[in-house]
Amino acid sequence: MEESMAFTGFSPMTVRFFKDLARHNSKEWFEQHRDEYETTVLSPAKAFVTAMGERLRREVPNIRAEPRVNGSIFRIFRDVRFSKDKSPYKTNLGIYFWQGNRSRWECSGFYFHLEPPILLLGAGVYKFSPHLLDRFRRAAADPETGDELVEIISAIADLKGYTIGGKAYKRIPPGLDAPSAEAAALLLHGGLWAGVEVPIPDVFYSPQLIDYCSKRFLPLLPLHRWLMSLTTGAFRP
Repeated sequence: MEESMAFTGFSPMTVRFFKDLARHNSKEWFEQHRDEYETTVLSPAKAFVTAMGERLRREVPNIRAEPRVNGSIFRIFRDVRFSKDKSPYKTNLGIYFWQGNRSRWECSGFYFHLEPPILLLGAGVYKFSPHLLDRFRRAAADPETGDELVEIISAIADLKGYTIGGKAYKRIPPGLDAPSAEAAALLLHGGLWAGVEVPIPDVFYSPQLIDYCSKRFLPLLPLHRWLMSLTTGAFRP
Protein backbone atom coordinates (compact mmCIF):
# COMPACT_ATOMS: atom_id res chain seq x y z
CA MET A 1 0.00 0.00 0.00
CA GLU A 2 1.31 3.43 -0.96
CA GLU A 3 2.18 5.53 2.07
CA SER A 4 0.33 8.85 2.19
CA MET A 5 2.17 12.06 2.90
CA ALA A 6 1.10 15.31 4.47
CA PHE A 7 0.05 18.06 2.09
CA THR A 8 2.60 20.87 2.13
CA GLY A 9 1.39 22.70 -0.97
CA PHE A 10 2.09 22.35 -4.66
CA SER A 11 5.36 23.68 -6.02
CA PRO A 12 6.37 26.09 -8.79
CA MET A 13 7.50 22.95 -10.61
CA THR A 14 3.86 21.83 -10.77
CA VAL A 15 2.92 24.97 -12.65
CA ARG A 16 6.01 24.84 -14.84
CA PHE A 17 5.24 21.24 -15.84
CA PHE A 18 1.87 22.24 -17.32
CA LYS A 19 3.30 25.32 -19.01
CA ASP A 20 5.99 23.17 -20.64
CA LEU A 21 3.45 20.49 -21.58
CA ALA A 22 1.32 23.13 -23.32
CA ARG A 23 4.33 23.97 -25.49
CA HIS A 24 5.47 20.38 -26.07
CA ASN A 25 2.29 18.31 -26.10
CA SER A 26 3.66 15.06 -27.49
CA LYS A 27 4.12 11.49 -26.32
CA GLU A 28 7.87 11.77 -26.76
CA TRP A 29 8.13 14.85 -24.52
CA PHE A 30 5.81 13.42 -21.88
CA GLU A 31 7.72 10.14 -21.64
CA GLN A 32 10.94 12.11 -21.16
CA HIS A 33 9.28 14.01 -18.30
CA ARG A 34 7.12 11.26 -16.80
CA ASP A 35 9.15 11.21 -13.57
CA GLU A 36 8.61 14.95 -13.24
CA TYR A 37 4.87 14.42 -13.66
CA GLU A 38 4.88 11.74 -10.98
CA THR A 39 6.84 13.78 -8.44
CA THR A 40 5.67 17.37 -9.04
CA VAL A 41 2.04 16.76 -10.06
CA LEU A 42 0.71 13.37 -8.95
CA SER A 43 2.43 13.10 -5.59
CA PRO A 44 1.24 16.47 -4.19
CA ALA A 45 -2.16 15.99 -5.88
CA LYS A 46 -2.71 12.75 -3.95
CA ALA A 47 -1.75 14.48 -0.69
CA PHE A 48 -4.09 17.36 -1.55
CA VAL A 49 -7.01 14.96 -2.17
CA THR A 50 -6.49 13.34 1.22
CA ALA A 51 -6.22 16.64 3.11
CA MET A 52 -9.03 18.39 1.22
CA GLY A 53 -11.26 15.36 1.63
CA GLU A 54 -10.77 15.47 5.39
CA ARG A 55 -11.70 19.16 5.43
CA LEU A 56 -14.79 18.72 3.23
CA ARG A 57 -16.07 15.91 5.46
CA ARG A 58 -16.66 18.48 8.18
CA GLU A 59 -19.62 19.70 6.10
CA VAL A 60 -20.27 16.67 3.86
CA PRO A 61 -19.41 13.59 5.97
CA ASN A 62 -19.66 11.06 3.14
CA ILE A 63 -17.90 13.03 0.42
CA ARG A 64 -15.74 10.77 -1.73
CA ALA A 65 -12.08 11.74 -1.90
CA GLU A 66 -10.02 9.06 -3.63
CA PRO A 67 -6.30 9.94 -3.98
CA ARG A 68 -5.66 8.13 -7.24
CA VAL A 69 -5.93 8.62 -10.98
CA ASN A 70 -9.46 7.80 -12.18
CA GLY A 71 -10.60 8.35 -8.60
CA SER A 72 -10.56 12.00 -7.57
CA ILE A 73 -7.65 12.81 -9.90
CA PHE A 74 -8.53 13.04 -13.57
CA ARG A 75 -6.27 11.21 -15.97
CA ILE A 76 -3.88 13.35 -17.98
CA PHE A 77 -4.44 11.44 -21.22
CA ARG A 78 -7.01 12.96 -23.57
CA ASP A 79 -9.61 10.95 -25.46
CA VAL A 80 -8.91 12.14 -29.00
CA ARG A 81 -11.13 9.66 -30.86
CA PHE A 82 -13.84 12.20 -31.67
CA SER A 83 -11.84 15.41 -31.34
CA LYS A 84 -10.26 17.56 -34.02
CA ASP A 85 -7.56 18.43 -31.49
CA LYS A 86 -5.27 15.39 -31.42
CA SER A 87 -3.04 16.67 -28.63
CA PRO A 88 -2.51 13.57 -26.48
CA TYR A 89 -2.40 15.22 -23.04
CA LYS A 90 -4.50 17.57 -20.96
CA THR A 91 -2.66 20.71 -19.93
CA ASN A 92 -4.50 20.94 -16.62
CA LEU A 93 -4.88 19.18 -13.30
CA GLY A 94 -8.48 18.28 -12.49
CA ILE A 95 -9.54 16.97 -9.08
CA TYR A 96 -13.10 16.05 -8.07
CA PHE A 97 -14.71 15.29 -4.72
CA TRP A 98 -18.18 13.82 -5.20
CA GLN A 99 -21.07 12.58 -3.13
CA GLY A 100 -23.29 9.64 -4.01
CA ASN A 101 -23.19 6.09 -5.25
CA ARG A 102 -23.63 6.83 -8.94
CA SER A 103 -20.66 7.33 -11.24
CA ARG A 104 -18.87 10.56 -10.40
CA TRP A 105 -20.24 12.11 -13.62
CA GLU A 106 -23.79 11.74 -12.26
CA CYS A 107 -23.03 13.08 -8.78
CA SER A 108 -22.73 16.60 -7.50
CA GLY A 109 -19.34 17.45 -6.08
CA PHE A 110 -16.56 19.98 -5.63
CA TYR A 111 -14.04 20.62 -8.37
CA PHE A 112 -10.44 21.88 -8.33
CA HIS A 113 -8.92 22.83 -11.67
CA LEU A 114 -5.37 24.08 -12.22
CA GLU A 115 -4.60 25.37 -15.70
CA PRO A 116 -1.81 27.94 -15.61
CA PRO A 117 -2.16 30.83 -15.14
CA ILE A 118 -5.55 30.20 -13.44
CA LEU A 119 -7.07 28.18 -10.65
CA LEU A 120 -10.79 27.37 -10.77
CA LEU A 121 -12.83 26.13 -7.80
CA GLY A 122 -16.42 25.07 -8.28
CA ALA A 123 -19.29 22.77 -7.39
CA GLY A 124 -22.24 21.17 -9.11
CA VAL A 125 -22.92 18.81 -12.00
CA TYR A 126 -21.12 19.66 -15.23
CA LYS A 127 -23.57 17.86 -17.52
CA PHE A 128 -26.78 16.02 -16.65
CA SER A 129 -27.35 12.55 -18.04
CA PRO A 130 -30.65 12.29 -19.95
CA HIS A 131 -32.67 10.92 -17.01
CA LEU A 132 -31.18 13.48 -14.60
CA LEU A 133 -31.85 16.28 -17.08
CA ASP A 134 -35.55 15.37 -17.15
CA ARG A 135 -35.64 15.23 -13.35
CA PHE A 136 -33.81 18.57 -13.10
CA ARG A 137 -36.25 20.28 -15.45
CA ARG A 138 -39.25 19.09 -13.49
CA ALA A 139 -37.64 20.19 -10.21
CA ALA A 140 -36.69 23.60 -11.63
CA ALA A 141 -40.25 24.11 -12.93
CA ASP A 142 -41.84 23.11 -9.63
CA PRO A 143 -42.89 26.16 -7.56
CA GLU A 144 -41.30 24.87 -4.35
CA THR A 145 -38.04 23.29 -5.50
CA GLY A 146 -37.62 25.74 -8.38
CA ASP A 147 -37.97 28.80 -6.15
CA GLU A 148 -35.51 27.30 -3.69
CA LEU A 149 -32.97 26.82 -6.46
CA VAL A 150 -33.49 30.36 -7.75
CA GLU A 151 -32.70 31.72 -4.27
CA ILE A 152 -29.55 29.59 -4.05
CA ILE A 153 -28.33 30.65 -7.50
CA SER A 154 -29.11 34.31 -6.80
CA ALA A 155 -27.09 34.27 -3.57
CA ILE A 156 -24.08 32.72 -5.32
CA ALA A 157 -24.30 35.11 -8.27
CA ASP A 158 -24.13 38.03 -5.84
CA LEU A 159 -20.74 36.88 -4.55
CA LYS A 160 -17.73 38.66 -5.99
CA GLY A 161 -16.04 36.64 -8.72
CA TYR A 162 -18.51 33.73 -8.77
CA THR A 163 -20.25 32.68 -11.98
CA ILE A 164 -23.02 30.20 -12.82
CA GLY A 165 -22.51 27.73 -15.65
CA GLY A 166 -24.22 24.94 -17.51
CA LYS A 167 -26.54 26.80 -19.88
CA ALA A 168 -26.78 24.72 -23.04
CA TYR A 169 -30.12 25.42 -24.78
CA LYS A 170 -31.82 28.39 -26.41
CA ARG A 171 -35.44 27.35 -25.91
CA ILE A 172 -37.42 26.06 -22.96
CA PRO A 173 -38.54 22.47 -23.51
CA PRO A 174 -42.24 22.20 -24.49
CA GLY A 175 -44.70 21.23 -21.80
CA LEU A 176 -42.94 22.99 -18.93
CA ASP A 177 -44.14 26.16 -17.23
CA ALA A 178 -41.70 27.75 -14.81
CA PRO A 179 -42.97 29.68 -11.77
CA SER A 180 -40.77 32.70 -12.59
CA ALA A 181 -38.51 34.16 -15.25
CA GLU A 182 -35.52 33.14 -13.16
CA ALA A 183 -36.70 29.54 -12.98
CA ALA A 184 -37.42 29.58 -16.70
CA ALA A 185 -33.80 30.55 -17.33
CA LEU A 186 -32.70 27.44 -15.44
CA LEU A 187 -34.67 25.28 -17.88
CA LEU A 188 -32.09 26.23 -20.51
CA HIS A 189 -29.38 24.38 -18.58
CA GLY A 190 -27.89 21.05 -19.54
CA GLY A 191 -25.83 21.02 -16.36
CA LEU A 192 -25.58 23.29 -13.35
CA TRP A 193 -22.45 24.43 -11.60
CA ALA A 194 -21.00 27.51 -9.98
CA GLY A 195 -17.46 28.55 -9.31
CA VAL A 196 -14.78 31.16 -9.03
CA GLU A 197 -11.71 31.55 -11.25
CA VAL A 198 -8.62 33.34 -9.97
CA PRO A 199 -4.96 33.81 -10.92
CA ILE A 200 -2.90 31.13 -9.18
CA PRO A 201 -2.59 32.52 -5.61
CA ASP A 202 0.60 32.49 -3.56
CA VAL A 203 -1.13 30.17 -1.09
CA PHE A 204 -1.12 27.50 -3.83
CA TYR A 205 2.43 26.71 -2.73
CA SER A 206 1.63 26.17 0.95
CA PRO A 207 -0.48 23.93 3.23
CA GLN A 208 -2.88 26.87 3.61
CA LEU A 209 -4.27 26.02 0.17
CA ILE A 210 -6.71 23.74 2.03
CA ASP A 211 -8.11 26.70 3.97
CA TYR A 212 -8.20 28.81 0.81
CA CYS A 213 -10.21 26.21 -1.13
CA SER A 214 -12.52 25.46 1.79
CA LYS A 215 -13.43 29.13 2.14
CA ARG A 216 -14.43 29.26 -1.54
CA PHE A 217 -16.25 25.94 -1.54
CA LEU A 218 -18.44 26.78 1.49
CA PRO A 219 -20.74 29.27 -0.32
CA LEU A 220 -21.48 26.50 -2.84
CA LEU A 221 -22.76 24.03 -0.25
CA PRO A 222 -26.46 25.00 -0.70
CA LEU A 223 -26.19 24.32 -4.44
CA HIS A 224 -24.45 21.01 -3.82
CA ARG A 225 -27.12 19.96 -1.32
CA TRP A 226 -29.95 20.90 -3.68
CA LEU A 227 -28.34 18.87 -6.44
CA MET A 228 -27.80 15.97 -4.05
CA SER A 229 -31.54 15.94 -3.36
CA LEU A 230 -32.06 15.87 -7.12
CA THR A 231 -29.62 13.05 -7.89
CA THR A 232 -30.82 10.85 -5.01
CA GLY A 233 -34.45 11.19 -6.02
CA ALA A 234 -35.51 13.11 -2.91
CA PHE A 235 -37.35 15.58 -5.15
CA ARG A 236 -40.63 14.20 -6.51
CA PRO A 237 -42.10 17.08 -8.54
